[in-house]
Amino acid sequence: MENNLMTVGEIAKKAGVSVRTLQYYDKSNLLKPSAQSEGGWRLYTSKDLVILHQILSLKYLGFSLDEIKKQLIWLDTPEEAISILENQKHKIKARSEELQDIQLAIEVLQEEITRNQKIDFNKYADIISRLQTKKESFWMIEFFDKELMKHIIKKFDSETGKEFLQIFQNCIEEIIQLKNSGKSPDSEEGQLAAKKWWDMVIDFTGGDMQLLPKIYDFYLTHDNWDKEWQDKWYSAEDFITSALGIYLNAQDIKFPL
Repeated sequence: MENNLMTVGEIAKKAGVSVRTLQYYDKSNLLKPSAQSEGGWRLYTSKDLVILHQILSLKYLGFSLDEIKKQLIWLDTPEEAISILENQKHKIKARSEELQDIQLAIEVLQEEITRNQKIDFNKYADIISRLQTKKESFWMIEFFDKELMKHIIKKFDSETGKEFLQIFQNCIEEIIQLKNSGKSPDSEEGQLAAKKWWDMVIDFTGGDMQLLPKIYDFYLTHDNWDKEWQDKWYSAEDFITSALGIYLNAQDIKFPL
């Protein structure tokens, strides 16, 4: 075409999109051709091609066509662009975490079906429900690896999870009180606290010792915990580590690391 004007087919080829896509953009007033031939053909300009590439780039970044049309193409300042991109980054991160949860649910269901060799939709619905409510049950869930996540989905519903979290909190606070009162890890009170802690771990794992190294790895993430819990753990860590070591040694229990 003369003067760099392009038909819908030509601009579609240049941009790597379908003619139907451009027709949809035209109909929705997202990108309308800027020119028209004497014969009535709708024609696109080089400026239209630039806008089309902008639309496609923003679409790749996860923005909806409605968002692109209403606010993104005509941004006035870098500050506006940075703010909108930052917001989009958080949306994409949340969506990515949601997709990871869905993938995990699929894997859990596959394992259930393979192990039981039967279909139980009521049980599957319960598993999915537990996964959907997991963040209400455990603040620390984001620091668990996939195997611990699967274990929690199978073992804990929302209410049971909240009860376990309360037990975890009570154990830590009891240990802090013992430490602040001058009790030693090898004292009777210290060893009772260690036993309670170990019983909590066994209850959590269901006796599966293969999960213990994963729990240990979870404790190593404490630098990233919520600050309140991080402070509590720092206060209790030395005492419980020492007390638990004494208790396990007395019971001849080997911690499998």
